[in-house]
Amino acid sequence: MKTRVAMMYGGKSVEHEVSVISGIQALMNMDTERYEVTPVYLTKNNEMYIGEDIGKMEAYKDIPTLLSRSQRVIMVNEGGKVFLQPIPQKLFGGKKPVEIDIAFPVVHGTNVEDGTLQGYLKTIGIPFVGCDVTASAVGMDKYIMKTILKESGVPLLDGKLYYLSDYAELDKMLDSIEKQFGYPVIVKPVNLGSSVGISVAKDREALTRSMDDAFRYATKVLVEHAISKLREINCSVLGDENEAEASEIEEPMHTEDILSYEDKYVSNAKGSGQKGMASVARKIPADLPADKREEVRALAVKAFKALGCNGVSRIDFMIDEENGKLYFNEINTIPGSLSFYLWEPLGVPYKELLNRMIKLAMKRVREEQALTFTFDTNILNTASFGGSKGVK
Repeated sequence: MKTRVAMMYGGKSVEHEVSVISGIQALMNMDTERYEVTPVYLTKNNEMYIGEDIGKMEAYKDIPTLLSRSQRVIMVNEGGKVFLQPIPQKLFGGKKPVEIDIAFPVVHGTNVEDGTLQGYLKTIGIPFVGCDVTASAVGMDKYIMKTILKESGVPLLDGKLYYLSDYAELDKMLDSIEKQFGYPVIVKPVNLGSSVGISVAKDREALTRSMDDAFRYATKVLVEHAISKLREINCSVLGDENEAEASEIEEPMHTEDILSYEDKYVSNAKGSGQKGMASVARKIPADLPADKREEVRALAVKAFKALGCNGVSRIDFMIDEENGKLYFNEINTIPGSLSFYLWEPLGVPYKELLNRMIKLAMKRVREEQALTFTFDTNILNTASFGGSKGVK
């Protein structure tokens, strides 16, 4: 019997469109001899839809029309089985619920990749592919992530977090940044991906614009010293917190100080169809000495395990060409295109990569089933509710 998979993409995120591309890419590469796949589109309100055209890229040119001929659903758990239940339910002539065995989120950004969707799936009781709730949340928050990795001995740049209250006193905040970091600095919304809201500032005027832009997308903003002679190197990791392996490494090409959203998706859109991140100009493998390549790959695995990741993630590194030092930059717990293009050079085709991700998810389920989450107690039979102290 085939495993029934709900391939989920979209969602309430500024990376919504990128997720649609990544999700349909994955859908097209699933092993249909092993899996029965139902594409599930999450709207920008996080409403779920299924239907005949949900898995067709061309249908997303007119989303309102697509939704009008598709079926809205919710996930329900009935007797330990999880279904995509059509809503509103009809007594007669309605569509039947679709039973699923595992969810496969291919989502990017806040409200979906950051543990929110994973928590929902966990509560429903459906196994899911990729990082668990904690790793997803930590991986999305750049400041918390840096704090954990610093404790684990991963090399990274110092940074400082600024809040809306700091932004309300703009001049004071700018003075603080100039005093601590000088110029240039890089400004990042603390919990976004795809380079949204990220920019480099080389003077006070540019810094003001950068902070204005970053606070459009997040309530907390991370500021770091920007490496002037920067070289970006990326590596994907597949596995879990106990055992993981690194992919080939890449060097993405960009037109500005950093790899921008436009570099990743817009400038490569013409003629690239459904390639998404796979269409970015890049060198694979990156032109690095063998020892430096292995340093990147080993550090990627170390960071992946330290954050408790599962499935496929992509680790982005920085090399300061002035001194040759390697720094961790960030992790993408659900990377664009699932970084399949970094595994193909090592003999792992996309179809096999997806299969291994599902196997890792099922391995986690077996490990969790061996744990005890409840125990028998008679506290409700013996507790007195008449006092004011409760049960503490």
